[in-house]
Amino acid sequence: MRDIFQTFFNYVGLFFILYMTGYASFLFLSVTVGSSSLHGAKRRNLLKSELQGDYYVPVSIIVPAHNEGVTIESTIRSLLTLDYRLYEIVVVDDGSGDGTSRVVKEAFHMQQVNRPVQQKLRCQPVEEVYETNAYKVPITLIRKKNGGKADALNMGINVSRYPYFLCMDADSVLQRDSLKRIVYPVLEEDKAVAVGGAVRPCNGATIRDGQVVKYRMPGKILPCMQVLEYDRSFLAARIFFDKFNGNIIISGAFGLFKKSLVIDAGGYDASTMGEDMELVVRIHMYCREHGIPYKIRYAQDAVCWTQAPEALSDLCKQRRRWHIGLYQSMMAHRKILANPKYGMVGFLSYVYFLVYELFSPYIEVFGTLTVILAFCLDFLNLPYMLAYMGIYIGFSAVLSLTAFFARIYTADLKLTFGDALKAIGLCALEISCLRFVLAWVRATSLFGYQKKKNHWGHIERKKINYSSTPEESCP
Repeated sequence: MRDIFQTFFNYVGLFFILYMTGYASFLFLSVTVGSSSLHGAKRRNLLKSELQGDYYVPVSIIVPAHNEGVTIESTIRSLLTLDYRLYEIVVVDDGSGDGTSRVVKEAFHMQQVNRPVQQKLRCQPVEEVYETNAYKVPITLIRKKNGGKADALNMGINVSRYPYFLCMDADSVLQRDSLKRIVYPVLEEDKAVAVGGAVRPCNGATIRDGQVVKYRMPGKILPCMQVLEYDRSFLAARIFFDKFNGNIIISGAFGLFKKSLVIDAGGYDASTMGEDMELVVRIHMYCREHGIPYKIRYAQDAVCWTQAPEALSDLCKQRRRWHIGLYQSMMAHRKILANPKYGMVGFLSYVYFLVYELFSPYIEVFGTLTVILAFCLDFLNLPYMLAYMGIYIGFSAVLSLTAFFARIYTADLKLTFGDALKAIGLCALEISCLRFVLAWVRATSLFGYQKKKNHWGHIERKKINYSSTPEESCP
């Protein structure tokens, strides 16, 4: 029996060495590519002169909202300060019960109108429509029956007037130049049908008129660790996948899409919790199956500031929802896997998300249980294991801090010495503790998910630290 256990642990150890070597290699390569891309992003700035003239891509900004009364006003005010001319704001209240629509109507003095809505995409029916033209750009508010975030986005697309739409969350604010920068790839090449932007936690940041005037690490430990996690994720994988048109996720908090193509592809899928990823994967499939030249890009210098959950329970809800959405999207489009028809998307992007995103929590939980079993059976070489874990944590921490400080430097943000020490100190804690907690949450997320798969989920919101000068009314 002891020989059987010894053989088992040998094979498990070999598997984890290969698994971790693969992940470490990918992380190193992607962070290196991401960091160098940030420093070489001056190419985009050459297009500034074009946008200073009269040529603008018309964009409809769609803000789906469900019980976002605390943050929705700050979000809209941030959109009114954008350094852009030709856009509109469409807020879709998806059956809120907290007075979200009332906040918007009163804050922006909106009037009810009788406006017909063409149902290009299926969604729950309109209850009320409000509009105002008293600000920099038109603002439209739609009240509808609850149907979920994807349903609200489809309604926003139906209502929108312009050929491109940008979707964002109601608990987020855009940096002043974000719309301009996320449009750059569309100006660079006609084949760009979707563009994702960078999402960063705004906890601790003070934003005025769309500019970060003071940047501090959040006061609480949990959002601090998420800052490091977000920077590693958005700097590394997304910039790397952008090099070969391989991105299969555009964050629902900040993404630009060509409206006609999204409508042709069927819009957002209201049956999934990962509507953002599912749509992007379907766009890949639709374009390749219909022979449409396309590019799905990532604009690393277009920044959206969002609220990171400050309570562990809220963070667990968020990650549970994300993992369910990942599972639904990958299972719905599993024919992409290693299919030559889909190129590098099927051979690299899908494989990475399958192994290191979808399966990773189960692999990590299995590895933890194996270590405990080996320790109980006296098969564990404790000094070797501790040394191995130390090397892994140190390696991951260096890459995370590289991503974090690269973001700080290239975004011209000033960080205090104390905040720098906080980032360095919490980096190892995020990798060694929070990662395993979230691995367990993700590993158990699929149990009974069918019962609430279309619910928005409630996460406690706080008012965003945002201020703006009063908007001038149109003459």
